[in-house]
Amino acid sequence: MKKIPERRGRRMKENRKLLKEVLKDIQHDMTDEEVLNLLADSKISESPTAEKYTLGQRAADAIAKFAGSWAFIFAFTGVLLLWMVVNTILAADAFDPFPFILLNLVLSCVAAIQAPLIMMSQNRQEEKDRRRAENDYKVNLKTEIMIEDLYDKVNAILARQTALEKQLTEKGESAGQK
Repeated sequence: MKKIPERRGRRMKENRKLLKEVLKDIQHDMTDEEVLNLLADSKISESPTAEKYTLGQRAADAIAKFAGSWAFIFAFTGVLLLWMVVNTILAADAFDPFPFILLNLVLSCVAAIQAPLIMMSQNRQEEKDRRRAENDYKVNLKTEIMIEDLYDKVNAILARQTALEKQLTEKGESAGQK
């Protein structure tokens, strides 16, 4: 029963040692307090994109996705051409004769509405990317600490093995002299 708390205590001391080494390595990027808070208070999320969005946010993302596609470009070009052809053919009875002033107004309104929606979607995507990068950093930092811990353990095992080999060699030599 005593071995488990002793192991935990030893492991915590090793982890503190590793944290100090990691802090030295990344001291120029972050303060000690920031790194400790980052490691101690944060959890690594398995799915950083699993979030609930409002109806408006989902609509903005859908509009931005469609507005940035070839389907939108071809469809919008088709609507523009159809608008101009119909108004040119109708000539005197056209609802928007040749300089197509109504078409210009419609295009301006589409641009005025579409631009903020695309920007909102881009801001959300930027936030997702930032959280993903932060999550990657946490994973990398924790992995680095674990690798350093394993490296120290392997070095300890090798040192112990070398000491045992030396003892065996000395015993073999002393037994051979007798």
